[in-house]
Amino acid sequence: MTVNNFRLTTEAGSPAPFYRAAGPEVEIFRAAARRGSPVLLKGPTGCGKTRFVEAMAHDLGRELITVAGHEDMTSADLVGRFLLKGGETVWVDGPLTRAVREGAICYLDEIVEARQDTTVVIHPLADHRRELPIDRLGTTLSAAPGFQLVISYNPGYQSILKSLKDSTRQRFVAISLDFPAAEIETEVVAQEAGIDESTAGSLVALGNAIRNLDGAALSEVASTRMLILAGGLVAEGLHLLDAVQSAVVEVLSDDPDVIRGLGELVDAVLPRR
Repeated sequence: MTVNNFRLTTEAGSPAPFYRAAGPEVEIFRAAARRGSPVLLKGPTGCGKTRFVEAMAHDLGRELITVAGHEDMTSADLVGRFLLKGGETVWVDGPLTRAVREGAICYLDEIVEARQDTTVVIHPLADHRRELPIDRLGTTLSAAPGFQLVISYNPGYQSILKSLKDSTRQRFVAISLDFPAAEIETEVVAQEAGIDESTAGSLVALGNAIRNLDGAALSEVASTRMLILAGGLVAEGLHLLDAVQSAVVEVLSDDPDVIRGLGELVDAVLPRR
């Protein structure tokens, strides 16, 4: 298994987003990009899907256009619409159309939140055609060189009403991401939060303890993102226990009994200092 410490620098000298690979995901994405193949990212909330796409966009030297999926999203939100400007009706490209024209990476985050009749618009872009029909303009755009479609979702949220159609899934190269191994997650939390590895290791130990709870009344577990937020508070001078209470425990539940139970777990896992 290949492990990469993924930090890149743009031509202007600004550092790219830090990404610590835990498997072959970087190589898979690069290979898919060379073929122009679309990529599907699967993984729990806060495990680094968005950061991975940001890092890959830097690696490939491509502009990244991100769209957050939601239940009210329409095809016009992606493709574009006519708007009134200065008394005239003008066409305004949506983010997907702009990415197609400019050869950018278009990242549709949490795609299952959008209506299925909306996601069908990406089908011609996600197969050999690499085309985007724009019915309102009576035209079809061919994707510019460099265009790539990336979508993501959290399998834990899937249901009969919110799932990805087989006709959509089978057009994509799929990459599964998860919370990384403890040593890698510790490095990520330390780097992103700006704290020492000992403190980061304590936060990761707590995160794994919460993830391993049996029968817990939690809709989500402690994500890497949460641990980074807690670490950021520590970096600003807040006590570790107070940071965890605010950024992890109170975020995971509103139930007093669950909060009390999480507090007991925190006391058992985190060092008092």
